[in-house]
Amino acid sequence: MTRYVFKMPDLGEGTVEAEIVAWHVKVGDHITEDQVMAEVMTEKAAVEVPAPVTGRVVSLTGGPGDMVRVGAELVVFETEGGADVEVAEPAPQPAAAPAPAPTASPAPAPAHAPQPTPRPVAQSAAQPSAAKADEAGRSGRIMASPASRRRAHEAGLDLAQVHGSGPGGRITRRDLDSALNGAPPPPAAGAPASRRATGGLAARTGTDEIRVIGVRRVIATRMTDAKRNIPHFAYVEEVDVTELESLRQHLNGRLPAGAAPLTYLPFLIAALARVLEDYPQCNAWFDAERNVVVRHHGVHAGVATQTPDGLKVPVVRHAEARSLWELAEEIKRVSDAARSGKATKDELTGSTITVTSLGKLGGIVSTPIINAPEMAIIGVNKAIDRPVVLNGAITVRRIMNLSSSFDHRFVDGYDAAAMIQALKDLLEHPATIFIPG
Repeated sequence: MTRYVFKMPDLGEGTVEAEIVAWHVKVGDHITEDQVMAEVMTEKAAVEVPAPVTGRVVSLTGGPGDMVRVGAELVVFETEGGADVEVAEPAPQPAAAPAPAPTASPAPAPAHAPQPTPRPVAQSAAQPSAAKADEAGRSGRIMASPASRRRAHEAGLDLAQVHGSGPGGRITRRDLDSALNGAPPPPAAGAPASRRATGGLAARTGTDEIRVIGVRRVIATRMTDAKRNIPHFAYVEEVDVTELESLRQHLNGRLPAGAAPLTYLPFLIAALARVLEDYPQCNAWFDAERNVVVRHHGVHAGVATQTPDGLKVPVVRHAEARSLWELAEEIKRVSDAARSGKATKDELTGSTITVTSLGKLGGIVSTPIINAPEMAIIGVNKAIDRPVVLNGAITVRRIMNLSSSFDHRFVDGYDAAAMIQALKDLLEHPATIFIPG
């Protein structure tokens, strides 16, 4: 037998270490060449690491959340024949699931190396391991969300042992909480009274410890840095979107076959593209290393999107050159790609201003955090019918608040307010969004 040492590969872009997000093999497993062994993450991207050889796993370095330096021993195999070998794999291709913050210059893809290289993650939730495949074969298909599967994997919990109380036996978040706490599974909604816990109210005990790793760690770090380093100027304004809602409904009633329905976001981004021509300081980055403000001519709108792995910001590039329908289609395309984990690095980097919306959960006001190195972020709150005074009479209008934050180092409060007022004017008279001039 031969001892084969595989070292943490150089993942490029000056990376000196990488975080173990998940192992898909364990000591004693016999794996084949090119089988995915682990998911690792740098500050730039998540990458799947395939096995360089066929053999038995003798040892693994680190667990989920641990950092391993480039060139350090990662996996040791036993293989058939030959002399003992130590290998550090070449740099991988750019990953497809980078962390949700823009970078100034995405790295080009390196040439294909002859040895197997870590591959981009096709989706943020790790591919199932051989052990999970065996589990599925024994107990049938396990119905659970990607977030639940990841949480169970991180906790070392076998989902086959968890009772699912959801429709068709689907494992809900409450089921997972109960299993992790060692409590009996909660009764399914609408279950007979005999299946429900008796004795009235009961105290809940225990705690859950969830290690902050992977994408969530990167989000936490970057949000903290943005809030600590950027003095946020917040500005909230209400917008009468009655006419905009009427136009939206009219256009959606005449949708071409297969076209994406119009939400408020395409109108907002189209209006932003117009307004930012007069307020270029809001469509900019601050390059802290060079101490330079970079004002962009094109509008690359980030669309904050909630995914099973946390918040990501896919980018609608050159919004100023897209029609309303093209904006709607592109927003849907990049958002769907981010949710499914199929967005490329280019689709998740390079935004110059971000729009965030909680949809029906939008509330009255929010305080969005700037997506560094950008200068501004616009938050869309819930649109509701409210009584207002119009032309001296009380009437019902559809009102929506815009909650915005600006980098007060480089965007004065007056300019921030003026930009939002110009945006409000376009949204309240939506035909003017499309009039050249």
